[in-house]
Amino acid sequence: MKLKTFTAPSYTEALNKVKAELGDEVVIVSSKEIKRKTLGSSGLYEIVVAIEGNKPIKKKYEKKNNYNNKMNDVMLKLSSAAKEINTLSKKPTASVDENYVKSVKNNNEIIQLKEEINKIADTLKYLQASVWNINKKNNLELPPEFSEIYSLAKASGITINYLNEIMKLTIKYMPLKMRKSRSAIKRYFHTLLKKMIPIRIEREIKAPHKKIMMFIGPTGVGKTTTIAKLAARYAYKQNSRHKVGIITLDTYRIGAVEQLMTYAKMMKLPIETVVDPNDFEEALDVLRHNDYILIDTVGSSQHDREKIEKLSSFLRVNTFAEININLVLSAITKYEDLVDIYNNFSVLPIDTLIFTKLDETKTYGNIFSLLLDTKKPVSYFSIGQEVPDDLMEANTEYLLKGILEKEFN
Repeated sequence: MKLKTFTAPSYTEALNKVKAELGDEVVIVSSKEIKRKTLGSSGLYEIVVAIEGNKPIKKKYEKKNNYNNKMNDVMLKLSSAAKEINTLSKKPTASVDENYVKSVKNNNEIIQLKEEINKIADTLKYLQASVWNINKKNNLELPPEFSEIYSLAKASGITINYLNEIMKLTIKYMPLKMRKSRSAIKRYFHTLLKKMIPIRIEREIKAPHKKIMMFIGPTGVGKTTTIAKLAARYAYKQNSRHKVGIITLDTYRIGAVEQLMTYAKMMKLPIETVVDPNDFEEALDVLRHNDYILIDTVGSSQHDREKIEKLSSFLRVNTFAEININLVLSAITKYEDLVDIYNNFSVLPIDTLIFTKLDETKTYGNIFSLLLDTKKPVSYFSIGQEVPDDLMEANTEYLLKGILEKEFN
């Protein structure tokens, strides 16, 4: 390796000399001001570059150049294929007999060309998705064939730390022969994510067992509507019709009490209104003949410690069955806020999670990430406002659809 020096009155002029002689992609070893410009004389700048023989040592742009070369090749193939199809469609009309003879051949050619275009389109998607790995620094070495699935999962809202770890596992354990197929990669990734999602499977209770369920969570997530949906589900929609009773602790909002009472009246279910823990114990005793007792609570900010502590006092009363705590969360809440809500409500013994408003978003990565964080199972998804229809048992397929089923643009 040799060094070559260029000087000029200014840095820009010296750099232009370098570019004029050696081009843009050279390694600059050093640059400095040798003489400061004064009123009576011009300045002098020096740039030293590295060369081998008479050729400059180029900067390391291999990844970018490889990407550009691949993209150019693909675009050339796509353009050629499109022109060939266009040529086939514009061939002069032959006689009836000739058309009949040639139609089969032309159709086969078109089918082959379409198959080739589909392969090219897949390659384009991989290349397009892999731009992030060229333009951004990341500690994950991502092979091009995984770029599309990575981009889909990232766009869904899965946190980067989890996503990178999952991708490392996928790359490490996926059989090499599966990497040639875009659909195989997606299936493998789908299977891996599916195994990571904790689901609480619904099981109908049978006498003499009872189930008491308390629903907690922030204001506005839809606890009251969720309780109405579950009450209808247990009382009318399961294989057996169960006896269901309702208790509301949400006496702060008159509208919420009236709404729940309206639902209870329509479904002919008993309902009790409670103000303090002593009344709560009495209400539970009144409804103890029911198979399910559903308890609505006042919605509050996760930072309102006083209201959350008051809920704790209700859990200290004597009960004939364990009270299961269900934290109700909105799917449209960003991941950081979901974590904050969970952490503050977790002073209560949370048993399972319920997510509402899944119909208002198509990106479920925030839900997935919270489930990995908390290791708590999810039991139900609320997917609309209709009572009782828009409630479903939580399942991995529905959740993963919001993570992997989008088209990459």
